[in-house]
Amino acid sequence: MDSVRIPVRAGALAAGLALALTACGGPAEGGDTGHKGAAPAAEERTDRIEPLAGPAPEPKLPAEVASADGHTVSVEDTSRVVPLTGSLNEIVFTLGLGEQVVARDITATFEQAADLPVVTRAHDVSAESVLSLKPTVVLADTTTGPAEAISQLRDAGIPLVVLDPPKSLDDIGPRIESVAGALGVAEAGKALVDRTEQRIEKVRADVPDLPAADRPRVAFLYLRGSASVYLLGGRESGAGSLLEAAGALDAGKESGLRKDFTAITSEALAKAAPDAILVMAKGLKSVDGIDGLVKIPGVAETPAGMDRRVVSIDDGVLLNYGPRTDQVLADLVDQLYAGQDGAK
Repeated sequence: MDSVRIPVRAGALAAGLALALTACGGPAEGGDTGHKGAAPAAEERTDRIEPLAGPAPEPKLPAEVASADGHTVSVEDTSRVVPLTGSLNEIVFTLGLGEQVVARDITATFEQAADLPVVTRAHDVSAESVLSLKPTVVLADTTTGPAEAISQLRDAGIPLVVLDPPKSLDDIGPRIESVAGALGVAEAGKALVDRTEQRIEKVRADVPDLPAADRPRVAFLYLRGSASVYLLGGRESGAGSLLEAAGALDAGKESGLRKDFTAITSEALAKAAPDAILVMAKGLKSVDGIDGLVKIPGVAETPAGMDRRVVSIDDGVLLNYGPRTDQVLADLVDQLYAGQDGAK
């Protein structure tokens, strides 16, 4: 995913299907992965994060943290940080503390983290690998597993801070502040929140101002061709907030899908009737690009399939809801409205 993890709402479904949620196993290459009249996708640019300007912040420790799993955690040393999701890695690096990170989750795909040892396998944490790095603090989400590994880390006496995963744009600020607070750099957290919110608002100001009846219906599809997994996002897919910010309608949600994801069928796609399709870049590659996408039953018959109107965003950032969400939103807007009337 990415390398991005399917959010918590889809966790049970993903586990049940034994999905490989990241770039594991090498997706199929080839085919037309371009977008009709669209700007270059995020995957075509350098995958880097932009730390806050200035010297790295000095942590003020100890920090007392209320962990999302009910524990109160005291963090006394941040010299060896292990974030167990890609989005948490991104926040720590962007706060300016990248030099203190000693490992990464497989979903941390940005350039600055590339040389760090990976301590997950198919999104399951290897407690032994984490412990071998002698971390002074571990950051995780409530979706991080397996439970036995998390318990092993906590039983080893390592400060383990668990956070709720982000679900929308509204979660970005609180999540950054929670990570910054846990690492004793609250002021840097506030500065990063301000920067992130300003950049998102700047992008939103350029979203085409279309009448409600003309807002594009966009279906979020989760694709893993190597595993024959083809899912249509619903109300809880995690993409709805981004689509709304881009002036679009979530086609899955609008068609009445209440859950996170459901298997793609011709009937479900016909009811969703998307004008455009949103996919993760590696997912699109895994089905051999747009040529392969339109071969999935029902896709070619949708307005999006007939127009080959597809938006692909890098797996590593699409659903992170973090410091690079302004870039995600800008990519989404650029690709969605490329060549369309009504753009500002």
